[in-house]
Amino acid sequence: MIAVVTVLSAFALGYFMRSRLAANTTYAVAYLWAFTYQTLYLILDSFGGTSDAPAFEPSDFPLSYGLVTLAIFGVGFALVEAGRRLRLRRRSRRGELVPT
Repeated sequence: MIAVVTVLSAFALGYFMRSRLAANTTYAVAYLWAFTYQTLYLILDSFGGTSDAPAFEPSDFPLSYGLVTLAIFGVGFALVEAGRRLRLRRRSRRGELVPT
């Protein structure tokens, strides 16, 4: 779920929003909402769900899950910046923006 939110929103936010702060904040809020929802879903399934193969064992600390989600979070910020740079480059080619 967090990967889907990152892929669908991060680049577009960077491209369409003028403010870097607003784009990063909007992405962070969307990501953190999806992260909370996904984590709750996985934890509830591992503690009392009906699944035969839960994502986590109740006795194990899911360090790998935390590292993967942190990496996805960082990739999202990189996509926001890539979208922003592409927008600026396209505007400068059209002569709408003078680079400083």
